[in-house]
Amino acid sequence: MTTCKETSKVRDSRYPFTAVVGSEDLKLALILNAVSPRSGGVLVRGEKGTAKSTIVRALAALLPPVEVVSGCRFSCDPAAPDPECPDGPHEARTETAEAPTAGAVRAARLVELPVGASEDRLVGSLDIERALTEGVKSFEPGLLAGAHRGVLYVDEVNLLHDHLVDLLLDAAALGTCYVEREGVSVRHAARFLLVGTMNPEEGELRPQLLDRFGLTVEVRASREPSQRAEVVRRRLAFEADPEGFAERWSGEERELARRIAEARALLPQVVLPDSALWQIATICAAFEVDGLRADLVTASAAIAHAAWQGRTAVTADDVREAARLALPHRRRRDPFDAPGLDESKLEDLLNQIPETPDGSDPDDSPPEGPGPGGSGPDEPGPEGPGGGGDPADAAESTESADSTAPATPDVPGAGAPDPGTPGTPGTQPPADSKPAAGSGGREQTFDADPAARTRLFTVPGVGSGAPGRRSRAMTPLGRTTGARVPEARPGSLHLRATVGAAAPYQRERGRSGPGLVLRRGDLREAVREGREGNLVLFVVDASGSMAARQRMRAVKTAVLGLLLDAYQRRDKVGLITFRGTRADLVLPPTSSVEAGAARLRELPVGGRTPLAAGLLRAAEVLRVERLRDPARRPLLVLVTDGRATSGTVEESYRAAGLLAGITSVVVDCEGGHVRLGLAGALAGRMGAETVRLDDLTDLAGMIRERRNAA
Repeated sequence: MTTCKETSKVRDSRYPFTAVVGSEDLKLALILNAVSPRSGGVLVRGEKGTAKSTIVRALAALLPPVEVVSGCRFSCDPAAPDPECPDGPHEARTETAEAPTAGAVRAARLVELPVGASEDRLVGSLDIERALTEGVKSFEPGLLAGAHRGVLYVDEVNLLHDHLVDLLLDAAALGTCYVEREGVSVRHAARFLLVGTMNPEEGELRPQLLDRFGLTVEVRASREPSQRAEVVRRRLAFEADPEGFAERWSGEERELARRIAEARALLPQVVLPDSALWQIATICAAFEVDGLRADLVTASAAIAHAAWQGRTAVTADDVREAARLALPHRRRRDPFDAPGLDESKLEDLLNQIPETPDGSDPDDSPPEGPGPGGSGPDEPGPEGPGGGGDPADAAESTESADSTAPATPDVPGAGAPDPGTPGTPGTQPPADSKPAAGSGGREQTFDADPAARTRLFTVPGVGSGAPGRRSRAMTPLGRTTGARVPEARPGSLHLRATVGAAAPYQRERGRSGPGLVLRRGDLREAVREGREGNLVLFVVDASGSMAARQRMRAVKTAVLGLLLDAYQRRDKVGLITFRGTRADLVLPPTSSVEAGAARLRELPVGGRTPLAAGLLRAAEVLRVERLRDPARRPLLVLVTDGRATSGTVEESYRAAGLLAGITSVVVDCEGGHVRLGLAGALAGRMGAETVRLDDLTDLAGMIRERRNAA
């Protein structure tokens, strides 16, 4: 039997970095950042149970110890202290004399940022206790200060609020944390190795935030039985005897730590030749990444890789490894695209790009110097076709390699031919074709046009759900709208209101010096209003009537636009489809909007229309979700023409009555010259807004966007 003491020992012991089986790309990305923090951090994407957290926590033990100024809360280096350190100024150590401030050596820290952390906890804030009791304006450091010269680890970074992610990545990019709040103006150094882990099934990061991570790695569990067995064998051995297991791997750990320290020492001597820089620039241009951050990160990672390999000049091998880690997440042209990189195209580019920008022989290059103008790599690769031709031509000649790239779930372009019916490829069904009655009718699938901007639908009132960008809500973040007496411990103190409540009673409380005499009843909590994310539940009619006149193409395009809107506003989404004789929960409510887009593209159409079954299933899903997350308010989007060919109209109306209290939108898909208005009548029973399918796109908003751009 395992005792509590043994369980605690396992939890406190760190699994050795070198004992992790597989995950070679992840190990390399972490090591490159340990060698050079300028690589920009690592984002680890992977399914659950792939040792993402284990390997990140093991990294900190390999980092060289750091010397800090004794008593400095911001971990200043005695040899080069931060001149603007809030705990300074510290006198720098010189070669002839020691600084009067003593130094201390400690291990590099691993600071973990929890998903529920506040902005105060991340960047720091005014020390309220000292301000109110001593009258001293003192700064209380946050997690960014604690992570300086160490590792900052964010588990489930995709669930962290965007506002905090912005602050985090800005500090990582600048190496500095700026705090301007509550009368405090502080700047302190914040240079750390940033590592974030995430499970894509729980939602993606926005492309703008993905781009701020230097390197990314996709981690998957091995499908090789022998490797999986070795993982289990080592894990069981570690849990049985953590200290003994760590001792068995101590030799490999010391050797790896020594190599990292040597690579750090070699890093300033590594040069980036013009030939390697030309390769980096051409590769980034050929893969059509946005901006120049990809070029900078790839160059920094290539330099770190050269130092890790013990070289003083970057070679094509270093560029290859850096590009494999720095480019995949920057190729997302659409929020629903999956990250990825065609490595065969990368190899072709490296083989075809000339070794020097002008195509000349590398031996004719000037001698190696201290800067990027030095000679080419020690082992030049094969010259590109065309000899001294323009390398841009070589890059263009690789366009054919795009045809070998793995398929990604891009939204098919407008004008793409409709898929034919089974058995007759290349043909379209007649416009008036009708599937057979019942669920056994002929199934069809329809592509969608590119997602367009849609109208914004909100839930009325003021909620208190998870922070997002759709409906008004009282959230921990946002503009301060007032103050209130807290029911328990105040979440965010409203300083002015607290002082105002205590000020009239200072004389009778016998204040005799500086500071303020406070009572618990004086505390006031800040009330902030921002935006929340909602649960957007799509209920889509996938019956045979939607296939007539190719309406399903327009429906998929409209719903894809709504999904894109939900992605941008940080909503949870769910998808119910009804056809034949039943309704199916195709996508349970989730934060992964990308999964909803994938399910929508694969949606078949055909059969009768069980409208009542779809509405009843929606009512049940919303009931369950209300129990799971009471604060998240729902928004129901029903996409139908209002017809009910399976069941009766009365059954549909009774089911609609169950949804009368839910904020709903009915997208009317009825077409033709003669319209029965069935969707409008159904919306009346639900108390929902009716929007015609053709009017769903926010044309006015797009016109304003184009006018502003012009």
